[in-house]
Amino acid sequence: MYTDQQLKDMVRTKYAEIAMQDKETNMSSCCGAGGCSTEVYNIMSEDYTHLKGYAAEADLGLGCGLPTQFAKIKTGDVVIDLGSGAGNDCFIARHETGDSGKVIGIDFTPAMIEKARNNTEIRGYNNVEFRQGDIEKMPLTSNIADVVVSNCVLNLVPNKDGVFKEIFRVLKPGGHFSISDVVLSGNLPDGLKKDAEMYAGCVSGAIQKEVYLELIYANGFENITIQKEKAIQIPDDILLKYLNEVEFHNYTNAETGIYSITVFASKPLKSKCEPGSGCC
Repeated sequence: MYTDQQLKDMVRTKYAEIAMQDKETNMSSCCGAGGCSTEVYNIMSEDYTHLKGYAAEADLGLGCGLPTQFAKIKTGDVVIDLGSGAGNDCFIARHETGDSGKVIGIDFTPAMIEKARNNTEIRGYNNVEFRQGDIEKMPLTSNIADVVVSNCVLNLVPNKDGVFKEIFRVLKPGGHFSISDVVLSGNLPDGLKKDAEMYAGCVSGAIQKEVYLELIYANGFENITIQKEKAIQIPDDILLKYLNEVEFHNYTNAETGIYSITVFASKPLKSKCEPGSGCC
């Protein structure tokens, strides 16, 4: 098995490769870099083109939902995008915040940061910025954001609990998040769980749906709501790359589900445990 640091290094390398490719190349792959399916489509991404603020050159086809569509962003909001890639969700969020708001994208891949900054400069936006950093330790002060969004990123992070703690920290009281991610129902076969490419492809890093939602609750969030859910089907030719015939048969006949969910939750206006109250 891989260590947390090895997983991070692997993801950083993979997404540096992806940053150098166009959307068509990325969408011909289950994991973004290098073809692994005979069908030319992305097994998780959704169509962004109808959303205002959409920028084709910033869309690498790597998401698993449309969190900005559900994020209830208002004019003047400060929005944080975790794993901002080439900037697609940030530019859509910027359309919602208007000139009076601010959008900050965080990504730990230097090549993605460079691409996003170039896309921002082309548009002349002065209220969109990108910071290189780890979303488990965000380069942000506390209580800064009205809204946090993220698209198919937390499943790539070994310490998901740490990320939710950071989201709680950076949100203002009463602020909220809308996050699209991949979760499981049932167990993946070892051939999928242990493979590096399947991890970078947002599959083997996914955790059980119930565990994911419990992490959100345990970190103090309220109003937890699944805004959208869809099943993800991995094409047979991808499965057969990692599973032998017996494993393939067992998996396709098992009650194992891979789902993309978009989850909303808010930070309470008032802490449940005030200093001096005796509860903390």
